[in-house]
Amino acid sequence: MKIRNASFLQCLIVTAALFTSPFVIRAATSTSAGQSGGSTWPRELYQNGTRLIVYQPQVDDWKNFQDLSWRMAVSLTPKSGKTVLGVVEMKGNTSIDNVSKLVVISNPQITGTYFPSLDKATADKMEQAFKSFVPATLQISLYNLIASTPQKGPPAGVQLNNDPPKVFVGYRPSILLSVNGEPNFTVVPNTNLQFVVNTEWPLFYDESASVYYLAVGQQWLTSNHLEGQWSPTKQLPAEMSKVPQDKQWSALKKLIPPPANAKGVAPDVFYSDKPAEVILFDGQPVYAQIPDTQLEYATNTNSVVFVYKPTQQFYYLTSGRWFNAPDLQGSWTYATPNLPADFAKIPVTSPASAILATVPGTEQAKDAVLLAQIPTTMTVKPTEAAAKVKVAYAGDPKFEAIKGTSMQYATNTADKVIELEGTYYLCLQGVWFMAPTPTGPWSTCMSVPKEIYTIPSSSPVYNVTYVTQSANSDGTVTSNYTAGYLGTFILGAATGAILADGSGYWWPPYCNAGYYYPYPST
Repeated sequence: MKIRNASFLQCLIVTAALFTSPFVIRAATSTSAGQSGGSTWPRELYQNGTRLIVYQPQVDDWKNFQDLSWRMAVSLTPKSGKTVLGVVEMKGNTSIDNVSKLVVISNPQITGTYFPSLDKATADKMEQAFKSFVPATLQISLYNLIASTPQKGPPAGVQLNNDPPKVFVGYRPSILLSVNGEPNFTVVPNTNLQFVVNTEWPLFYDESASVYYLAVGQQWLTSNHLEGQWSPTKQLPAEMSKVPQDKQWSALKKLIPPPANAKGVAPDVFYSDKPAEVILFDGQPVYAQIPDTQLEYATNTNSVVFVYKPTQQFYYLTSGRWFNAPDLQGSWTYATPNLPADFAKIPVTSPASAILATVPGTEQAKDAVLLAQIPTTMTVKPTEAAAKVKVAYAGDPKFEAIKGTSMQYATNTADKVIELEGTYYLCLQGVWFMAPTPTGPWSTCMSVPKEIYTIPSSSPVYNVTYVTQSANSDGTVTSNYTAGYLGTFILGAATGAILADGSGYWWPPYCNAGYYYPYPST
C-alpha cells in the first residue's frame, strides 16, 4: 500500500517509545536509555531485557472512521536469544476529539503476526513478547492519521450552485455594502429616521430628505442612492442624536455628532443586494512568479488571485471555488474543473501553496475531503437535552414547502424546524428533536425519518441532512454530524473532489416588523 505522508509513520511514539507521535501511548511502560530519539525510523525500545525495533508502520484501513487497522515490520531480540524479523498487524477502535484534533485508539489488538524464519511454537513466543509492549490505549493526531489513511476513490460530492458572484475590484480603501436582498426598512424608535434591517452595516435613511447615512470606522458617509456615489459628511439630521438611545445603536454614541477630527480615508463603497466579493489591492496589482510553473500570484491583496501566463487568464478563489476571466473586471466563469495543470505543481515551499487543498487531485485536497467526512459525535441524555430547547418565531410560525418533497420548513425563525406528516422536527446544535406542534413540547429523537435525508441541496435547510442520530441501550442518544452541517460541502470534479464553502444557492431572508432571519452565507 502506498503511504502518502510519512507523518503517521513518523509518529507512533509510545511514551514508552514503542511508536512515535501521532501515536502517544498513555500507559506507563519501562524503557531504558537505549531508546532512540529524533523523528526518524526505526524506533527502538527495551523492556525486561527484550529489545524491540519498530519500523515505519502503515495504515491499511479506517472503516467508518471507527475501526482502524495498521501493520508494521518489527525486530525482536529476546534477552537470551537471536534477533528475529517479522510483521505485526493490529487493529483498534477509535473515538475522535474534534476540539483537540486527537484520535484515541482503544482496545488495540494484534490481529496477525508473521515470523518467516521461526517454527509455530517459537513464533507464538515472539508474539507474546511483542504483546507485552502494547498498552491499553493509544492517542494519535487526527491530521496525521488523515494524511496516511488510504483513499478508495473520491466521494461523489453533491450538486452545488457554482455560478460566480458579482466581483468588484478596488485599488484603494474600499468596503462592500452588502444588503441581503431588497432593503428592508424599520423605523428608529422615537424618530422619523429608518434603518436597513438586512445588512450588517449601520445604514440609516432620512426619508424627508431622501438621503442615506452610513457609519464607517470613525466617520459618516452619505448618498442619495445606495448604488450611487458616497461622500464623507459632518452633518447629520437632528434626530440622529436620538439613535444611540436605542440599545442596539448604543455603540454609535461616540460618532454622534461626527468626530471633528475623524481619522481615516473615506473609502469607496461597492453596493450589492446579492452575494458579492471584493478583490482589494493595495495600489496597482503586484505579482510574483511561482518557481517551476507558469503561474504568478498577486502579493498586495488578501484575495487569492493568480495569472496563468500562457493564456493571460486571471484565476480567483472564493468560497473554495475557482473562477477565471480574461480581465480582473470579468466576466468570471466557474473554473475549478479546468484549472491548468501548473496549479497542482505549486511547490509546498511557496507562499502560494496554501491553495493546494482547493486544487482537484492534489494530496492536500484529498486529505481535506477525507477530514470533512469524519463525524463529530455527541452523546446526550434525552430528557436533559429536550428541557433546554427553545424555538423563537417572529409572530406565528410560518412555513414554506421544500421543493421536490412533501416537507415544509419554518421561515420566520433562526432555527431549522421541518414539518413532515404533521410532526415537527428540529435540528438544534447538531441534535434532533421532535414535537406535535411547531412550538413544542420538544422531545429528543430516538431516530430520524429517512425522508429528512431527501432534502435537496437547493434548500436552505439542506445542511441538516448531515446530522444522524440513534438511541443507545443505556437510554442515551448519540448524534453525529459532518462538515456539511456547518456549511462545508464536498464538490465533485472529474479530476478529484474538493471542499466548497456554502451550497452556492441564495435565498431571500425573512424580514418583517424589524425581524431579520438570514440564511447561511453561500
